[in-house]
Amino acid sequence: MAKGLDKNSRMTKHANVTTSVSALMGVAVADAAGRPVGRVHEFAVSPTTDASHVQALVLRGAGMGREKRMLAAVIDLELNRNGGLRLRTGAVPTPMPEDDAYLLLERDLLDQQIIDVHGHKVVRVNDVDLVWEAVNGDGAKGECEAHDLKDGCALQLRIAEVEVGTRGAVRRLLKGLPVTAVERISGRFRTTLIPWEFVDLIDRDPARRVKLKIEQDRLAKMHPSDIADILEELAPAERQALFTSLDEEVAAETLEEIEPRMQKALTESLDNEHVAGIVEEMDPAAAADFLAELPEERSEAILDEMDPEERQDVEELLEFSSDTAAGEMTTDYVALPPDADVEQAVAALKEFEGDLATLTHIFLVDETDTLHGLVPLVKVLLAPRDASLKALADDHTVTCDIHAGGKKVAELFDKYNLRALPVLNEEKKLAGVIYAEQVIAQLRTLS
Repeated sequence: MAKGLDKNSRMTKHANVTTSVSALMGVAVADAAGRPVGRVHEFAVSPTTDASHVQALVLRGAGMGREKRMLAAVIDLELNRNGGLRLRTGAVPTPMPEDDAYLLLERDLLDQQIIDVHGHKVVRVNDVDLVWEAVNGDGAKGECEAHDLKDGCALQLRIAEVEVGTRGAVRRLLKGLPVTAVERISGRFRTTLIPWEFVDLIDRDPARRVKLKIEQDRLAKMHPSDIADILEELAPAERQALFTSLDEEVAAETLEEIEPRMQKALTESLDNEHVAGIVEEMDPAAAADFLAELPEERSEAILDEMDPEERQDVEELLEFSSDTAAGEMTTDYVALPPDADVEQAVAALKEFEGDLATLTHIFLVDETDTLHGLVPLVKVLLAPRDASLKALADDHTVTCDIHAGGKKVAELFDKYNLRALPVLNEEKKLAGVIYAEQVIAQLRTLS
C-alpha cells in the first residue's frame, strides 16, 4: 500500500519509502537552512533520459509568482526527520523550461485513459505510486542504512505503478487532509495496479500522452472482439493510435468486429495501400461489406492496390446486396474433387490461407464446380489417411440460391441446425459458403 511522507511511512531493508503523486502534491520544500522554497506542484519525467524515475519536482509558491515554476532535482533533495522535504546544502531550484521538455505526471497521467490488457478494457488513471530510494554518489541504490534515507542519503524517486482502482480516486478526493487519515480511509477501498514497466510514454503528442505498452505477441493472442471493445471505449486519438499499431492480420480480424461507422473512421486517415493490405487479410464477404460502406472513389482506389486474386473475390461479392445469400457468403473455403481422400484433405487444410477457425466442412466439387457433398472436418480428423472423402460426406446436403434473402438463410440454419450452407449460382454451381458465425453476426446487426 502506498504511503505518504510522515513518520509512519513504511521503510524496507533497502531504505525505501513508498508514496504517491496525490500524497506528495502540496508538500512543502525548504532549503538547507529550513527556509520555505515552495510546494510540490508537479513531477517532471524525461522519457528520453529515464522514463522510470522522476527527475525533478516542480515547485510553486514562496514568492515565485502565480505562473512561475521552479525545478528541484530529486538528487538534490533530502527527507528530513519530520517527513518534510529539503534541499541539500548548496542546491538551489532552477527555472522550469518554457518548452514542453518534460512529461508531468499529474497533468499527463491522472484522468488519462489507458488500456489494461490483462482485463481487456480501458481504465482511467487515478493515482501514481512512487518509491523513494536511497542511492550512493555513483547511483547504486539500496546501500544506505534505513535511517540514512531520512538523514542525508541521496535520493531517487522511482515510478512504481499506476492506480486505476477506487483507492487512488479516494486519495485524490481527500487530498489536503493529513496523510495518515487519507491512507486510513483509502485503504478500505479496492485497488487495481498496473506496473509502470507496462506503460509506454508518448511525449510528442499533448493529446495522447500515455497508453499501455502492448507487445505484439500479447496483442495477437487477444480475441479480436476484445480489441474491438477496447477501441470502442477509447477516445478518438487513442483509438487511432492503437489500431495503427496492429499488424495487418490482427487489424483485419478486429475490423470485422466493428460496426461500419467506426470502420470508416479508423481507416479514413490511412493510405490506400495500407488499407488494401488489411482488406486482403479480411474474409472476402466482410471485406465487401466494408468497402460497400465507403465512397465509391475511395473503394475503387483501395481495390486498385489489392492483389488481383483477392480483388476479384471481393469485386464479385460487391455486386450483391448484403441482405442476400450472395452478400453473406464467403469464397474462403476448402474444395476438393469427389475422389479425394483424407490425406489430400489434410494437405489442403495445411495450405489454406484463410481463417482456419471458421472452417467446418470440406466441399466436394468436380471440375465444373458442381457440388457433390460436404464432409465435416471432425470426420476428416478421425478417419484413416486413405479413407475416401465421399464415404465420409453427410447423407443430406442443404443448399440455397445466391438470391435467397437473409431471412430465408436464417430459417435454413435454424431448421436444419446447420454449421455451413453452400450457395449455388443460377447454373447450380458452388458460388460460395455461408458459415453459422456469419448468420449470427448478421442477426446481431439487425437486432
